[in-house]
Amino acid sequence: MSGFAAEERSSGETKYKGVRRRRWGKWVSEIRVPGSQERLWLGSYSTPEAAAIAHDLAFYCLRRPSSLTALNFPSMLPPYVSPNMSPKSIQRAASDAGMAVDAAHMIRQETRATENVMSVDMGVESEPWDNEHHSSCGSWEKQGEPLSISVDDYLYF
Repeated sequence: MSGFAAEERSSGETKYKGVRRRRWGKWVSEIRVPGSQERLWLGSYSTPEAAAIAHDLAFYCLRRPSSLTALNFPSMLPPYVSPNMSPKSIQRAASDAGMAVDAAHMIRQETRATENVMSVDMGVESEPWDNEHHSSCGSWEKQGEPLSISVDDYLYF
């Protein structure tokens, strides 16, 4: 994602502030609570952007920066965040925000895969996805089996 506060590592990977990658490929984020040695675990995510959003939310709530330039995605800060939240509430809100980003990413991937399947004629049924059952939450039906995922499932605010 160009245009965001990210550093390029020598390996070509994008590195967001407060985000690291595990050896097995998951992206994780954690942050220190100011004035203590306690760390808040913000979660493990499929995408670096999800981990970065979680870190941004926690950083904003814990540090109360005077400028949003220290954030990875300053324009993505949710309007409901409050700098007066407890560390556990911050942890929950950050985790939920990161999971929502991951869920949206999975929906986009599934939609692209569906479009590819529908556009390629492999000599079999060219449209295995039943578009009549599509709803705004990303629910699809494939050969009689319902598939459903919703970003709303991850938002508890």
